[in-house]
Amino acid sequence: MTALLHAESLRKSYQVGRRSLFRKARRFNAVDGVSLTLERGETLGIVGESGCGKSTLSRLVLGLSPCDEGGVVFDGTPLPGQDTEAWRRLRRRVQLIYQDAAGALDPRQTIRTQIEEPLRIHGLPLERAQKAMADVGLVPAMGSRHPFELSGGQLQRVVIARALTLNPDLIVMDEPVSALDVSIQAQIVNLIQDLQRDRGLAYLFVTHDLSVLRHVSDRVAVMYLGEVVEEAPRDAFFDGALHPYARALLEAVPVPDPARRSRAAPRIGDPPNPAAPPPACRFHPRCPFATDVCRAERPALRDFGGRRAACHRVEELSQ
Repeated sequence: MTALLHAESLRKSYQVGRRSLFRKARRFNAVDGVSLTLERGETLGIVGESGCGKSTLSRLVLGLSPCDEGGVVFDGTPLPGQDTEAWRRLRRRVQLIYQDAAGALDPRQTIRTQIEEPLRIHGLPLERAQKAMADVGLVPAMGSRHPFELSGGQLQRVVIARALTLNPDLIVMDEPVSALDVSIQAQIVNLIQDLQRDRGLAYLFVTHDLSVLRHVSDRVAVMYLGEVVEEAPRDAFFDGALHPYARALLEAVPVPDPARRSRAAPRIGDPPNPAAPPPACRFHPRCPFATDVCRAERPALRDFGGRRAACHRVEELSQ
């Protein structure tokens, strides 16, 4: 069966600083050669530090930003990075849920009007809005309210309902619960999983919260300075990451376990300037296992026992 989404060697750069008569403007590679595959009904979690390129990658997958190189194949249809018209034809099948639900809604319009808006644009029955509200736990009376009359959790449900009205195949979620209280996060995460089970949705779940990622994802991809440095099934990743950076992320998560309390997270220092990444392996200045080859050659993302990692010493470190 054809994968729902396949992105191949995506690259996106931005200009850094101003160009002058004596100096060329530098380019910042926000996404640098990322490839990924997403099956129907699957959740791929994208995790990494702020500035690693997670949100830029999600915009490339959505077609909201044209990529400089590479392309996306959606349900067997190639969509080159610059072909924005081709993306518009598939807009009904690919939706986005924002991190800031309040910022994604118009404060002047009622909730019902905003949930019905995609249906009006595509000429679809407005009755779908009522069903979408019910599916996310919003009572009909909330439709007459404005965004400022709802809580943060309710606003996130509104954004989810609006995405559901078009019956998409893929929803890209960019930090969908990071702005919510922990108790509300659990409710939204459970809702997201229930909707996936009932509707067969595929999710690209972008987050920095490993605890949420462990709960929702089927596979995990770790990004560092615009690259994917590890990709693995969820259980294999949390049982033991291969890449030193992925290991550092896992060790930094607080664990209320007396047996592990004495084990401190490895000190890897501050991240470098993303506009001037280190040569060869980009993690080598922070890596406690770096050798001369790490400073001289850029590691490829290699297959290793059903997972992938971009590290010269992955065989040694996995022992």
